[in-house]
Amino acid sequence: MSKKIAIIGAGISGLSAAAYAAKHGNEVHVFEKHAQPGGRARQFTTENGYTFDMGPSWYWMPDIIENFFRDFNHKPEDFYKLISLNPQFQIVFSDSKLSVPENYQELKKLFEQMEKGSGEKLDAFMRSARYKYDVGMRDFVNKPCHNWSEFLSPKIAKSALKLDLLTNFRKYVGRYFKHPHLRALMEFPVIFLGASPKNIPALYSLMNYGGYALGTWYPVGGFYQLILAMEKIAVDNGVHFHFNHNIDEIISENDLATGIKTNGKEMSFDCIIASSDYHHTESLLNTNKKNYTEKYWESKTFAPSCLIYYLGFKERLPNLQHHTLFFENDMDAHIDSIYTDKKWPEKPLFYTCCPSRTDDGVAPEGHENVFLLMPLAIGIEDNEAIREQYFTQMITRLEHHTGTSNLVDKIDYKRSYCIKDFITDYNAYKGNAYGLANTLKQTAVLKPSIKNKQLQNLFYTGQLTVPGPGVPPSIISGRIVANEVNNLKKFQYEKAI
Repeated sequence: MSKKIAIIGAGISGLSAAAYAAKHGNEVHVFEKHAQPGGRARQFTTENGYTFDMGPSWYWMPDIIENFFRDFNHKPEDFYKLISLNPQFQIVFSDSKLSVPENYQELKKLFEQMEKGSGEKLDAFMRSARYKYDVGMRDFVNKPCHNWSEFLSPKIAKSALKLDLLTNFRKYVGRYFKHPHLRALMEFPVIFLGASPKNIPALYSLMNYGGYALGTWYPVGGFYQLILAMEKIAVDNGVHFHFNHNIDEIISENDLATGIKTNGKEMSFDCIIASSDYHHTESLLNTNKKNYTEKYWESKTFAPSCLIYYLGFKERLPNLQHHTLFFENDMDAHIDSIYTDKKWPEKPLFYTCCPSRTDDGVAPEGHENVFLLMPLAIGIEDNEAIREQYFTQMITRLEHHTGTSNLVDKIDYKRSYCIKDFITDYNAYKGNAYGLANTLKQTAVLKPSIKNKQLQNLFYTGQLTVPGPGVPPSIISGRIVANEVNNLKKFQYEKAI
Protein backbone atom coordinates (compact mmCIF):
# COMPACT_ATOMS: atom_id res chain seq x y z
CA MET A 1 0.00 0.00 0.00
CA SER A 2 1.43 3.37 -1.04
CA LYS A 3 1.56 5.90 1.79
CA LYS A 4 2.09 9.62 2.13
CA ILE A 5 5.03 9.91 4.52
CA ALA A 6 6.50 12.89 6.36
CA ILE A 7 10.12 12.70 7.46
CA ILE A 8 11.30 15.19 10.06
CA GLY A 9 14.93 16.14 9.48
CA ALA A 10 17.30 15.73 6.54
CA GLY A 11 20.21 14.30 8.49
CA ILE A 12 21.86 11.08 7.40
CA SER A 13 19.19 8.79 8.87
CA GLY A 14 16.43 10.98 7.42
CA LEU A 15 17.98 10.93 3.96
CA SER A 16 18.40 7.17 4.15
CA ALA A 17 14.83 6.62 5.34
CA ALA A 18 13.51 8.93 2.61
CA ALA A 19 15.35 7.13 -0.17
CA TYR A 20 14.30 3.66 0.95
CA ALA A 21 10.68 4.66 1.60
CA ALA A 22 10.39 6.36 -1.80
CA LYS A 23 11.98 3.39 -3.55
CA HIS A 24 9.07 1.33 -2.23
CA GLY A 25 6.60 3.59 -4.06
CA ASN A 26 5.56 5.93 -1.26
CA GLU A 27 5.04 9.67 -1.56
CA VAL A 28 7.76 11.04 0.69
CA HIS A 29 8.18 14.60 2.00
CA VAL A 30 11.23 15.62 4.04
CA PHE A 31 10.98 18.69 6.28
CA GLU A 32 14.26 20.32 7.33
CA LYS A 33 14.64 23.39 9.54
CA HIS A 34 17.86 24.44 7.80
CA ALA A 35 18.36 25.62 4.24
CA GLN A 36 20.33 22.51 3.29
CA PRO A 37 20.36 18.77 4.00
CA GLY A 38 22.85 16.98 6.21
CA GLY A 39 21.98 17.77 9.81
CA ARG A 40 25.17 17.45 11.84
CA ALA A 41 26.94 16.63 8.57
CA ARG A 42 26.25 20.02 6.99
CA GLN A 43 28.93 22.07 5.25
CA PHE A 44 29.54 25.80 4.99
CA THR A 45 31.71 27.99 2.80
CA THR A 46 33.27 31.26 3.90
CA GLU A 47 33.54 34.48 1.91
CA ASN A 48 37.32 34.15 1.82
CA GLY A 49 37.31 30.72 0.21
CA TYR A 50 37.26 28.02 2.90
CA THR A 51 34.89 25.04 2.85
CA PHE A 52 34.26 23.33 6.18
CA ASP A 53 32.49 20.06 6.95
CA MET A 54 30.65 20.81 10.19
CA GLY A 55 30.47 17.29 11.56
CA PRO A 56 31.67 13.82 10.51
CA SER A 57 35.19 13.64 9.12
CA TRP A 58 36.15 9.95 9.54
CA TYR A 59 35.07 7.94 6.50
CA TRP A 60 35.20 4.46 8.02
CA MET A 61 33.31 1.23 7.22
CA PRO A 62 33.27 2.04 3.50
CA ASP A 63 31.50 -1.23 2.70
CA ILE A 64 28.44 -0.22 4.76
CA ILE A 65 28.24 3.11 2.93
CA GLU A 66 28.71 1.33 -0.38
CA ASN A 67 25.79 -0.98 0.48
CA PHE A 68 23.48 2.04 0.51
CA PHE A 69 24.51 3.02 -3.00
CA ARG A 70 24.29 -0.57 -4.22
CA ASP A 71 20.66 -0.73 -3.07
CA PHE A 72 19.95 2.01 -5.61
CA ASN A 73 22.11 0.55 -8.39
CA HIS A 74 24.93 3.00 -7.80
CA LYS A 75 28.48 3.11 -6.49
CA PRO A 76 30.05 5.89 -4.40
CA GLU A 77 32.32 6.77 -7.33
CA ASP A 78 29.23 7.70 -9.34
CA PHE A 79 29.08 10.76 -7.11
CA TYR A 80 32.50 11.46 -5.61
CA LYS A 81 36.12 10.37 -5.61
CA LEU A 82 37.43 8.52 -2.57
CA ILE A 83 41.06 8.80 -1.48
CA SER A 84 42.64 6.30 0.90
CA LEU A 85 44.63 8.26 3.47
CA ASN A 86 48.25 7.36 4.16
CA PRO A 87 48.94 7.61 6.98
CA GLN A 88 45.41 6.98 8.11
CA PHE A 89 46.06 9.29 11.07
CA GLN A 90 48.71 10.24 13.60
CA ILE A 91 48.61 10.16 17.40
CA VAL A 92 50.76 12.63 19.31
CA PHE A 93 51.87 11.40 22.73
CA SER A 94 53.89 13.33 25.30
CA ASP A 95 57.06 11.44 24.40
CA SER A 96 56.55 10.34 20.79
CA LYS A 97 54.31 10.26 17.71
CA LEU A 98 52.67 7.25 16.10
CA SER A 99 51.48 7.26 12.49
CA VAL A 100 49.03 4.54 11.40
CA PRO A 101 49.99 3.37 7.89
CA GLU A 102 47.49 2.67 5.14
CA ASN A 103 48.90 -0.80 4.51
CA TYR A 104 48.02 -3.45 7.10
CA GLN A 105 51.35 -5.26 6.79
CA GLU A 106 53.13 -1.99 7.54
CA LEU A 107 50.86 -1.54 10.57
CA LYS A 108 51.80 -5.01 11.73
CA LYS A 109 55.50 -4.15 11.42
CA LEU A 110 54.93 -0.99 13.46
CA PHE A 111 53.32 -3.00 16.26
CA GLU A 112 56.17 -5.49 16.26
CA GLN A 113 58.74 -2.69 16.49
CA MET A 114 56.99 -1.22 19.53
CA GLU A 115 56.33 -4.51 21.35
CA LYS A 116 57.91 -7.84 20.47
CA GLY A 117 55.29 -10.41 19.48
CA SER A 118 52.53 -7.84 19.03
CA GLY A 119 52.51 -8.24 15.24
CA GLU A 120 51.05 -11.73 15.54
CA LYS A 121 48.78 -10.56 18.34
CA LEU A 122 47.47 -7.85 16.04
CA ASP A 123 46.60 -10.57 13.51
CA ALA A 124 44.70 -12.47 16.20
CA PHE A 125 42.94 -9.31 17.39
CA MET A 126 41.90 -8.41 13.86
CA ARG A 127 40.68 -11.94 13.06
CA SER A 128 38.35 -11.71 16.03
CA ALA A 129 37.43 -8.12 15.17
CA ARG A 130 36.58 -9.13 11.61
CA TYR A 131 34.32 -11.90 12.87
CA LYS A 132 32.51 -9.40 15.11
CA TYR A 133 32.29 -6.96 12.23
CA ASP A 134 30.80 -9.58 9.92
CA VAL A 135 28.23 -10.72 12.47
CA GLY A 136 27.62 -7.34 14.09
CA MET A 137 27.33 -5.18 10.99
CA ARG A 138 25.40 -7.75 8.96
CA ASP A 139 23.15 -9.40 11.55
CA PHE A 140 22.98 -7.50 14.83
CA VAL A 141 22.62 -3.93 13.55
CA ASN A 142 19.93 -4.70 11.00
CA LYS A 143 17.32 -5.67 13.59
CA PRO A 144 14.45 -3.27 14.46
CA CYS A 145 14.90 -4.43 18.07
CA HIS A 146 11.24 -4.62 19.07
CA ASN A 147 12.06 -7.60 21.32
CA TRP A 148 14.84 -10.06 22.13
CA SER A 149 13.26 -12.84 20.09
CA GLU A 150 14.71 -11.21 16.96
CA PHE A 151 18.11 -12.44 18.12
CA LEU A 152 17.06 -16.06 18.66
CA SER A 153 18.63 -17.46 15.53
CA PRO A 154 21.06 -20.40 15.38
CA LYS A 155 23.72 -18.17 13.80
CA ILE A 156 23.55 -15.50 16.50
CA ALA A 157 23.35 -18.06 19.29
CA LYS A 158 26.43 -19.80 17.88
CA SER A 159 28.20 -16.43 17.70
CA ALA A 160 27.34 -15.25 21.22
CA LEU A 161 30.53 -16.27 23.00
CA LYS A 162 32.78 -15.04 20.19
CA LEU A 163 31.19 -11.59 20.34
CA ASP A 164 32.58 -10.91 23.84
CA LEU A 165 29.49 -8.99 24.94
CA LEU A 166 30.31 -9.42 28.63
CA THR A 167 33.99 -8.45 28.47
CA ASN A 168 34.88 -4.77 28.71
CA PHE A 169 36.92 -3.30 25.91
CA ARG A 170 39.89 -2.19 28.03
CA LYS A 171 40.35 -5.60 29.57
CA TYR A 172 40.02 -7.17 26.15
CA VAL A 173 42.69 -4.94 24.57
CA GLY A 174 44.94 -5.66 27.55
CA ARG A 175 44.91 -9.36 26.69
CA TYR A 176 46.73 -8.58 23.46
CA PHE A 177 48.91 -5.52 24.06
CA LYS A 178 50.92 -4.12 26.96
CA HIS A 179 52.61 -1.06 25.44
CA PRO A 180 50.59 1.99 26.60
CA HIS A 181 50.72 3.65 23.17
CA LEU A 182 49.45 0.54 21.41
CA ARG A 183 46.66 0.22 23.93
CA ALA A 184 45.70 3.87 23.43
CA LEU A 185 45.70 3.33 19.67
CA MET A 186 43.39 0.33 19.97
CA GLU A 187 41.08 2.03 22.50
CA PHE A 188 40.70 5.28 20.55
CA PRO A 189 37.91 4.15 18.15
CA VAL A 190 35.42 3.51 20.98
CA ILE A 191 35.82 6.86 22.79
CA PHE A 192 33.00 8.48 20.81
CA LEU A 193 30.66 5.54 21.43
CA GLY A 194 29.75 7.16 24.71
CA ALA A 195 31.68 5.66 27.60
CA SER A 196 35.09 4.75 28.87
CA PRO A 197 36.69 1.68 27.27
CA LYS A 198 36.17 0.18 30.74
CA ASN A 199 32.40 0.27 30.13
CA ILE A 200 32.15 -0.56 26.42
CA PRO A 201 31.61 -4.23 25.42
CA ALA A 202 34.54 -5.86 23.65
CA LEU A 203 32.12 -6.47 20.77
CA TYR A 204 33.15 -3.02 19.55
CA SER A 205 36.59 -4.19 18.54
CA LEU A 206 34.68 -4.40 15.26
CA MET A 207 35.41 -0.65 15.06
CA ASN A 208 39.13 -1.39 14.81
CA TYR A 209 38.51 -3.66 11.86
CA GLY A 210 36.11 -1.20 10.22
CA GLY A 211 38.77 1.49 10.48
CA TYR A 212 42.32 0.17 10.58
CA ALA A 213 41.79 -2.87 8.35
CA LEU A 214 39.29 -1.39 5.87
CA GLY A 215 41.10 1.93 5.77
CA THR A 216 40.46 5.59 6.46
CA TRP A 217 39.09 7.40 3.43
CA TYR A 218 38.31 10.92 2.31
CA PRO A 219 35.72 11.99 -0.31
CA VAL A 220 37.19 14.80 -2.42
CA GLY A 221 35.18 17.94 -1.77
CA GLY A 222 34.54 16.93 1.82
CA PHE A 223 32.28 14.57 3.72
CA TYR A 224 29.33 16.61 2.48
CA GLN A 225 29.70 14.88 -0.88
CA LEU A 226 28.07 11.85 0.75
CA ILE A 227 25.12 14.03 1.81
CA LEU A 228 24.71 15.47 -1.67
CA ALA A 229 24.84 11.97 -3.15
CA MET A 230 22.20 10.67 -0.75
CA GLU A 231 19.99 13.68 -1.49
CA LYS A 232 20.38 13.10 -5.24
CA ILE A 233 19.36 9.45 -4.88
CA ALA A 234 16.35 10.46 -2.78
CA VAL A 235 15.26 13.07 -5.34
CA ASP A 236 15.73 10.61 -8.20
CA ASN A 237 13.34 8.29 -6.35
CA GLY A 238 10.73 11.03 -6.08
CA VAL A 239 11.37 12.49 -2.60
CA HIS A 240 10.15 16.06 -2.03
CA PHE A 241 12.38 18.26 0.15
CA HIS A 242 11.04 21.22 2.12
CA PHE A 243 13.91 23.28 3.52
CA ASN A 244 13.54 26.11 6.06
CA HIS A 245 10.57 24.21 7.49
CA ASN A 246 10.55 23.89 11.27
CA ILE A 247 8.13 21.40 12.82
CA ASP A 248 5.85 23.01 15.40
CA GLU A 249 3.74 19.99 16.31
CA ILE A 250 2.98 16.36 15.50
CA ILE A 251 -0.80 16.14 15.25
CA SER A 252 -2.48 12.98 16.52
CA GLU A 253 -5.94 11.53 16.96
CA ASN A 254 -6.68 8.37 18.93
CA ASP A 255 -3.83 5.96 18.09
CA LEU A 256 -2.68 7.63 14.87
CA ALA A 257 -0.37 10.49 14.02
CA THR A 258 -2.47 12.33 11.44
CA GLY A 259 -0.03 15.00 10.34
CA ILE A 260 2.36 17.78 11.22
CA LYS A 261 2.24 21.51 11.76
CA THR A 262 5.14 23.27 10.05
CA ASN A 263 5.73 27.01 9.83
CA GLY A 264 2.19 27.47 11.15
CA LYS A 265 0.56 25.27 8.48
CA GLU A 266 -1.06 21.87 9.10
CA MET A 267 -0.39 19.02 6.65
CA SER A 268 -1.89 15.51 6.68
CA PHE A 269 0.15 12.31 6.35
CA ASP A 270 -0.38 8.57 6.61
CA CYS A 271 2.87 8.01 8.46
CA ILE A 272 5.62 10.05 10.13
CA ILE A 273 9.32 9.22 10.55
CA ALA A 274 11.28 11.43 12.93
CA SER A 275 14.98 11.75 12.15
CA SER A 276 15.12 14.70 14.54
CA ASP A 277 16.50 14.44 18.08
CA TYR A 278 14.34 11.78 19.80
CA HIS A 279 13.81 13.79 23.00
CA HIS A 280 12.87 16.89 21.00
CA THR A 281 10.52 14.90 18.76
CA GLU A 282 8.60 13.77 21.81
CA SER A 283 8.20 17.41 22.89
CA LEU A 284 6.14 17.89 19.72
CA LEU A 285 3.58 15.35 20.99
CA ASN A 286 0.84 15.47 23.59
CA THR A 287 2.20 14.27 26.93
CA ASN A 288 0.17 11.05 26.89
CA LYS A 289 1.60 10.12 23.47
CA LYS A 290 5.28 10.18 24.50
CA ASN A 291 7.32 7.00 24.78
CA TYR A 292 9.53 8.27 27.58
CA THR A 293 9.53 10.65 30.55
CA GLU A 294 12.12 13.26 31.46
CA LYS A 295 13.28 10.91 34.22
CA TYR A 296 14.01 8.29 31.59
CA TRP A 297 16.24 10.63 29.57
CA GLU A 298 18.01 11.82 32.72
CA SER A 299 18.89 8.21 33.50
CA LYS A 300 20.51 7.54 30.12
CA THR A 301 24.23 7.66 29.34
CA PHE A 302 24.95 9.92 26.40
CA ALA A 303 27.92 10.05 24.08
CA PRO A 304 29.85 13.33 24.31
CA SER A 305 29.19 16.81 23.11
CA CYS A 306 32.22 18.69 21.82
CA LEU A 307 33.90 22.03 21.34
CA ILE A 308 34.83 22.66 17.71
CA TYR A 309 36.88 25.45 16.15
CA TYR A 310 36.78 25.92 12.38
CA LEU A 311 40.01 27.69 11.41
CA GLY A 312 41.52 29.09 8.24
CA PHE A 313 45.26 29.78 8.21
CA LYS A 314 47.02 32.11 5.77
CA GLU A 315 49.86 29.64 5.27
CA ARG A 316 50.49 25.91 5.20
CA LEU A 317 51.22 24.20 8.52
CA PRO A 318 54.12 21.71 8.52
CA ASN A 319 54.03 18.28 10.18
CA LEU A 320 50.23 18.13 10.26
CA GLN A 321 48.43 15.07 8.89
CA HIS A 322 44.86 14.91 7.61
CA HIS A 323 43.82 13.42 10.99
CA THR A 324 45.86 14.04 14.14
CA LEU A 325 44.98 12.99 17.70
CA PHE A 326 46.61 14.96 20.50
CA PHE A 327 46.93 12.44 23.32
CA GLU A 328 49.74 14.01 25.35
CA ASN A 329 47.54 14.02 28.46
CA ASP A 330 45.95 11.20 30.43
CA MET A 331 43.05 9.64 28.51
CA ASP A 332 41.19 8.36 31.57
CA ALA A 333 41.21 11.77 33.26
CA HIS A 334 39.58 13.34 30.21
CA ILE A 335 37.08 10.48 29.87
CA ASP A 336 36.16 10.80 33.56
CA SER A 337 35.47 14.52 33.07
CA ILE A 338 32.94 13.57 30.37
CA TYR A 339 31.12 10.63 31.92
CA THR A 340 31.79 10.76 35.68
CA ASP A 341 32.59 14.30 36.81
CA LYS A 342 30.64 15.97 33.97
CA LYS A 343 32.79 19.06 33.81
CA TRP A 344 35.28 20.76 31.49
CA PRO A 345 38.53 18.73 31.45
CA GLU A 346 41.61 20.06 33.19
CA LYS A 347 44.09 18.54 30.75
CA PRO A 348 42.16 17.73 27.59
CA LEU A 349 42.80 15.49 24.64
CA PHE A 350 41.69 16.83 21.27
CA TYR A 351 41.54 16.00 17.58
CA THR A 352 42.62 18.00 14.54
CA CYS A 353 41.36 17.52 11.00
CA CYS A 354 43.26 19.18 8.15
CA PRO A 355 41.44 18.27 4.91
CA SER A 356 43.50 20.76 2.89
CA ARG A 357 46.40 18.33 3.40
CA THR A 358 44.53 16.05 0.96
CA ASP A 359 42.16 18.37 -0.92
CA ASP A 360 43.31 21.68 -2.42
CA GLY A 361 39.70 22.70 -3.05
CA VAL A 362 38.75 23.32 0.58
CA ALA A 363 41.07 26.30 1.16
CA PRO A 364 42.56 29.16 -0.91
CA GLU A 365 45.88 28.36 -2.54
CA GLY A 366 48.70 28.30 0.01
CA HIS A 367 46.25 28.34 2.93
CA GLU A 368 45.24 25.63 5.40
CA ASN A 369 41.79 24.39 6.44
CA VAL A 370 41.78 23.02 10.01
CA PHE A 371 39.24 22.17 12.61
CA LEU A 372 39.92 21.38 16.24
CA LEU A 373 37.55 19.12 18.20
CA MET A 374 37.56 18.43 21.93
CA PRO A 375 35.03 15.91 23.41
CA LEU A 376 32.97 17.26 26.32
CA ALA A 377 30.32 16.26 28.81
CA ILE A 378 26.79 17.15 27.76
CA GLY A 379 24.78 19.80 29.60
CA ILE A 380 27.70 21.71 31.11
CA GLU A 381 28.18 25.49 31.08
CA ASP A 382 29.12 26.89 27.68
CA ASN A 383 30.16 30.47 27.04
CA GLU A 384 32.65 32.29 24.83
CA ALA A 385 35.18 32.85 27.62
CA ILE A 386 35.41 29.12 28.39
CA ARG A 387 35.64 28.27 24.70
CA GLU A 388 38.54 30.70 24.24
CA GLN A 389 40.34 29.32 27.27
CA TYR A 390 40.43 25.87 25.65
CA PHE A 391 41.16 27.30 22.23
CA THR A 392 44.34 28.78 23.68
CA GLN A 393 45.35 25.39 25.07
CA MET A 394 44.74 23.63 21.77
CA ILE A 395 46.41 26.22 19.55
CA THR A 396 49.48 26.23 21.82
CA ARG A 397 49.84 22.47 21.46
CA LEU A 398 49.28 22.77 17.71
CA GLU A 399 52.10 25.32 17.57
CA HIS A 400 54.41 22.95 19.39
CA HIS A 401 53.51 20.04 17.11
CA THR A 402 53.92 21.97 13.86
CA GLY A 403 56.94 23.95 15.01
CA THR A 404 55.12 27.14 14.03
CA SER A 405 54.97 30.16 16.32
CA ASN A 406 52.22 32.79 16.60
CA LEU A 407 49.58 30.68 14.89
CA VAL A 408 46.85 33.02 16.10
CA ASP A 409 48.33 35.79 13.95
CA LYS A 410 48.10 33.52 10.90
CA ILE A 411 44.34 32.89 11.23
CA ASP A 412 42.09 34.52 8.65
CA TYR A 413 38.92 32.63 9.56
CA LYS A 414 37.70 31.46 12.97
CA ARG A 415 34.38 30.09 14.20
CA SER A 416 33.57 28.16 17.35
CA TYR A 417 30.79 25.63 17.84
CA CYS A 418 29.78 24.00 21.12
CA ILE A 419 26.97 22.80 23.38
CA LYS A 420 24.69 25.81 22.91
CA ASP A 421 25.00 25.53 19.14
CA PHE A 422 24.07 21.84 19.12
CA ILE A 423 20.95 22.73 21.09
CA THR A 424 20.04 25.68 18.87
CA ASP A 425 20.74 24.02 15.52
CA TYR A 426 19.65 20.43 16.21
CA ASN A 427 17.49 20.60 19.34
CA ALA A 428 20.05 18.16 20.72
CA TYR A 429 19.30 16.89 24.21
CA LYS A 430 21.69 18.78 26.53
CA GLY A 431 23.81 19.59 23.50
CA ASN A 432 24.87 16.01 22.75
CA ALA A 433 26.84 15.62 19.53
CA TYR A 434 26.97 11.84 19.09
CA GLY A 435 23.71 10.42 20.42
CA LEU A 436 23.22 7.72 23.02
CA ALA A 437 26.17 5.75 24.37
CA ASN A 438 26.68 2.17 23.19
CA THR A 439 27.01 0.68 26.65
CA LEU A 440 25.80 -2.88 27.29
CA LYS A 441 22.77 -1.53 29.17
CA GLN A 442 21.88 0.59 26.13
CA THR A 443 22.31 -1.99 23.39
CA ALA A 444 19.71 -3.35 20.93
CA VAL A 445 16.28 -3.70 22.61
CA LEU A 446 17.53 -1.56 25.52
CA LYS A 447 17.81 1.51 23.27
CA PRO A 448 14.84 3.87 22.77
CA SER A 449 12.26 2.16 20.57
CA ILE A 450 12.03 2.97 16.87
CA LYS A 451 8.23 2.87 17.18
CA ASN A 452 5.90 5.08 19.20
CA LYS A 453 4.00 2.92 21.68
CA GLN A 454 0.80 4.97 21.48
CA LEU A 455 0.75 5.99 17.81
CA GLN A 456 1.09 3.06 15.46
CA ASN A 457 2.32 5.16 12.51
CA LEU A 458 5.00 7.29 14.20
CA PHE A 459 8.59 6.02 13.98
CA TYR A 460 11.99 7.27 15.14
CA THR A 461 15.35 6.96 13.41
CA GLY A 462 18.88 8.25 14.03
CA GLN A 463 21.61 8.18 16.62
CA LEU A 464 19.36 8.03 19.70
CA THR A 465 17.82 4.73 18.64
CA VAL A 466 19.08 1.54 16.98
CA PRO A 467 21.69 0.73 15.93
CA GLY A 468 23.46 3.78 17.43
CA PRO A 469 25.77 6.73 16.73
CA GLY A 470 27.95 7.16 13.65
CA VAL A 471 27.46 7.61 9.92
CA PRO A 472 27.13 3.93 8.85
CA PRO A 473 24.75 3.12 11.76
CA SER A 474 22.62 6.17 10.86
CA ILE A 475 22.34 4.96 7.27
CA ILE A 476 21.29 1.55 8.56
CA SER A 477 18.83 3.14 11.01
CA GLY A 478 17.05 4.93 8.16
CA ARG A 479 16.76 1.69 6.19
CA ILE A 480 15.40 -0.24 9.20
CA VAL A 481 12.66 2.32 9.84
CA ALA A 482 11.75 2.66 6.17
CA ASN A 483 11.29 -1.11 6.02
CA GLU A 484 9.03 -0.97 9.08
CA VAL A 485 6.90 1.72 7.45
CA ASN A 486 6.83 -0.08 4.11
CA ASN A 487 5.50 -3.17 5.87
CA LEU A 488 2.57 -1.38 7.54
CA LYS A 489 -0.64 -2.80 6.10
CA LYS A 490 -3.75 -0.91 5.05
CA PHE A 491 -5.97 -2.78 7.54
CA GLN A 492 -3.96 -1.33 10.39
CA TYR A 493 -5.05 2.16 9.40
CA GLU A 494 -8.67 1.13 8.96
CA LYS A 495 -8.72 -0.56 12.36
CA ALA A 496 -7.29 2.53 14.04
CA ILE A 497 -9.81 4.83 12.39
